Amino acid sequence: MSTTPEKIPVSVLIPAKNEEQNLPACLESVARADEVFIVDSQSSDRSGEIAQQYGAKIVQFYFNGGWPKKKNWSLENLSFRNEWVLIVDCDERITPELWDEIAQVINDPNYTGYYLNRKVFFLGKWIRYGGKYPDWNLRLFKHQVGRYENLKTEDIPNTGDNEVHEHVILSEGKAGYLKNDMLHIDFRDIYHWLERHNRYSNWEARVYYNTLNAVDDSGTIGANLFGDAVQRKRFLKKIWVRLPFKALLRFILFYFIRLGFLDGKAGYTYARLLSQYEYQIGVKLYELQKFGGRLNVPNASQNSSSQTRPEPVKLSK
Repeated sequence: MSTTPEKIPVSVLIPAKNEEQNLPACLESVARADEVFIVDSQSSDRSGEIAQQYGAKIVQFYFNGGWPKKKNWSLENLSFRNEWVLIVDCDERITPELWDEIAQVINDPNYTGYYLNRKVFFLGKWIRYGGKYPDWNLRLFKHQVGRYENLKTEDIPNTGDNEVHEHVILSEGKAGYLKNDMLHIDFRDIYHWLERHNRYSNWEARVYYNTLNAVDDSGTIGANLFGDAVQRKRFLKKIWVRLPFKALLRFILFYFIRLGFLDGKAGYTYARLLSQYEYQIGVKLYELQKFGGRLNVPNASQNSSSQTRPEPVKLSK
C-alpha cells in the first residue's frame, strides 16, 4: 500500500505568465512542498485554472516598470508560512531525490541558503557540454535573508517583469551546495525560445553597457576570480564584454573548446542559437552606446535635425 509523502516545510515560489504548457509538470514536481505560490502576470491562457487544480495559491503581480521586479516583490510581500522558500521557474522540475535532500538540509543550522545545479534540456536532450553544466543558482534560502541583486537594468524596455539572470544575495549566513540536480525542461517550441532570448538580449546589452561604463555594482554578488562559481563567472564576463567577434567566439567556445559537439545535433543547434543571441546583444549594445544608454532614442541634435523640413523640390516641366 503506497503512502503519500509527508509535506516538507518549504514554500515554493513560481513566477508565471501564460505557462499552461509547463505548469502541470512543474506543479506535480513540487507537490511535496507544504505551500506553493504562483505569482502571475495576468495570464491570458489556462495558467490560473491549472494552478487552482493543483491547489496552488495565486497572486497577481502588476509591474510598474521599475524595481523591484516579480521575484523580489514576492519575497517582500507574500506571507510565507515557512521559513525556507524555494524559487522554481515554470520550466523547471524538482526531482524526488532533490526533495529528499532538501528535507534534510533545511535542518542544518550552519546554512541560510543553498545553490541548486540545473540540467538544461534542449530538443529533448540534456545539454551536458558547452559550459551549460554545472549551472549553479541560489534558489533555496530563508526568505527573510535572501533578495535578488539589482543590476540596474529595469529601465530597459521589453525585458519583462521578472528577474532574468540576477542572483540571490544572502544578508546573513552562508550558502551550501546540493548534490542532486533540478531539471530545466521547456515544453514550448523554438519560437518561444527565440522570443524569450530576444527579450533577454535587451537585458544583457544593458549589463554589458553598465560593465563597460563602470556603473556602480554595489548591492550585487560582485565579480571575484577567487569567489564562488557565480562570482567567478561574473569576473570572466567583465573580460568577455571587451572582446571582439563575440558571436563567433561564443560558438567556438561552446561547440569546440567546451565540447558542445558531443551533444550531437541538439548541441550544434544550441551553439548556433547562442551565437545568434550574442550577436543580438552586440547590436543592442551598439544601440545603447549610440543613444547614450537608451534603446532607440535619438539625441537632441538628431531630433532637431529630423524636425527641419527640407525645401520642396521643383520639378521642371
